[in-house]
Amino acid sequence: MTTETSQPSIKDTTKVWAKIGLLSFGGPAGQIALMHRELVEERNWLSEKQFLNALNFCMLLPGPEAMQLATYAGWKMHGEKGGLIAGLLFVIPGAIVIFALSALYALFGQVPYVEALFLGIKAAVLAIVIEALIKVSKRASKTPHFIPIAIAAFIALFFFALPFPIVIAVAALIGLINVNQSSNTSPQAIESIQKISLSKTASTIAKWLVIWLAPLAIIILFMGADHIMVTIGLFFSKLAVVTFGGAYAVLAYMGQQAVETFGWLSAAEMVDGLGLAETTPGPLILVTQFVGFKAGYAYAGFAGATAASLVVLWVTFAPCFLWIFAGAPYIERLGNMPRVSGALGAITAAVVGVIANLTVWFALHVLFANLSTKTIGPARFILPDWASINWTALAIAALAGLLLLKLHWGLFKTLALCGALGIAAALIS
Repeated sequence: MTTETSQPSIKDTTKVWAKIGLLSFGGPAGQIALMHRELVEERNWLSEKQFLNALNFCMLLPGPEAMQLATYAGWKMHGEKGGLIAGLLFVIPGAIVIFALSALYALFGQVPYVEALFLGIKAAVLAIVIEALIKVSKRASKTPHFIPIAIAAFIALFFFALPFPIVIAVAALIGLINVNQSSNTSPQAIESIQKISLSKTASTIAKWLVIWLAPLAIIILFMGADHIMVTIGLFFSKLAVVTFGGAYAVLAYMGQQAVETFGWLSAAEMVDGLGLAETTPGPLILVTQFVGFKAGYAYAGFAGATAASLVVLWVTFAPCFLWIFAGAPYIERLGNMPRVSGALGAITAAVVGVIANLTVWFALHVLFANLSTKTIGPARFILPDWASINWTALAIAALAGLLLLKLHWGLFKTLALCGALGIAAALIS
């Protein structure tokens, strides 16, 4: 693959971002796989190095890394306008689906045929995720100490549930210590990269802080500091700056606060909300929208649910644009500095372990109805109940692998077929 990238029009990229937004099932692993396929492999809009450097950077940020990666890619091609289009189109389809499913859930409880549709789609996404894991592993394998770092990251996350930031920080430290001093990047090459205006960075930060917090200030002004919309806005604003490692990393804290402290929903409803977020397009952090919907619905019916959903979406994703638009100009320069490049390379290796962790977790939850956890000392083992294996999901996943990897079907056609098969299996059973 050539290192030179093509320069698409904003019209072309908008179409692709809409496609990615509609097909971004499977959590961060599936979404990263989809973007790599669309942006690097098929269209060459980003080089492999640009994609991995940006992914490494986004892994260091709070919030949904896949959405932030999309925002960076849009920014890279068309500036802030392109980043907004990419980020919004990545979130909006899933947000609409979550809102609709939350409304159905509030009226009727669980919706079996919707679950069957998304089961088929999730099974197909499993094949996409495994394909991405293989490809990213091959491309990251040139990193020094790649195999031990990737394996160690997987073990730390999957078996010991170590905090995600610690795993990434240790990998970065290893990369700094073991940096290749004979790097091919010359000081002249670094200087040739466009210099960044610190005043422009400060202006960007100030602008997006206002965009993020001004609506909250208006709500406080007109409704008072004790209004439920203020409580929701402040709680999810705080959550937006501590969600390192994505939705799962913060789920326990959010569930405890939403269920026990605020009483917005029950523990069982919290689990159902995560299930909805897992089976719809968009970042898993959209589970926050379900929680906000339930809180607003209990307060003022559908009007309250709509208002609360909008507040949650705003305070969850506005900070993501802040992080990317302030930090994106520095990614390329940092990636060409030997020590920083060494740290990012080690993070790339750790990210392979992260994706492997997500892949195994995702596979277990798609293919098995019942899982148990066994603890031996500090280690934790997730054990599937083999009697609960979902043969339908396994068959659809195998078919998706054949269609995508061998017959080279398109993603939309594959996902549509697998979703239809999920519904057909539910009708037959």
